[in-house]
Amino acid sequence: MDELTLERSLAAQGFLRVAGVDEVGRGPLAGPVVCAAVILPLEEDRRIVGIDDSKKLSAKKRQALAEKIKTTARAYAVAEVDASVIDEINILQATRLCMKRAVEQLLPAADMVLTDGNMTLDISIPQRSIVRGDALVCSIGAASILAKVHRDALMAEYAKLYPEYAFERNAGYGTKAHIEAIREVGICPIHRRTFITKFWDGKERHSSAST
Repeated sequence: MDELTLERSLAAQGFLRVAGVDEVGRGPLAGPVVCAAVILPLEEDRRIVGIDDSKKLSAKKRQALAEKIKTTARAYAVAEVDASVIDEINILQATRLCMKRAVEQLLPAADMVLTDGNMTLDISIPQRSIVRGDALVCSIGAASILAKVHRDALMAEYAKLYPEYAFERNAGYGTKAHIEAIREVGICPIHRRTFITKFWDGKERHSSAST
């Protein structure tokens, strides 16, 4: 994982700014989908040890690696697409849009894009999708870390606005306690309405925090 094998192989073919792209937050009931794009340096003395699929790392390790990635990467960008857009265009299209936004923010621009999973983006740059890329390709793993750390911090901030849902613990995912809170107090502005139709009775949360 730390060897940058694919990135170096692509560099040998003339692609010198390979960006790994990944998303976090396709499944939650609340909050945005977050995507990151990262171009890592290929020099051995700048290699970041320990990059892996963000889900395999502790929160403390993710945080430390995220800071290292930000200071070492040739370029990185993080993008969000919020719940209202997810409801409007569906989560697959929202994820594609989010990835595209992250890629387009890179400076210097990427000349090859590697995405996790089976995702084709509406970009003019050459691209390749790789199943389990976050565990196999270093730059995609780096992107997964940045996206996860960013989204977790964002949901912790939302938890202060909407404490009933314990977003700081569940990050918007459909835990039993989260679903019970929706049934009890209704939804808040960051809930994805298309994700909660089975257990939401139409009630909206009402408080000064939601205005």
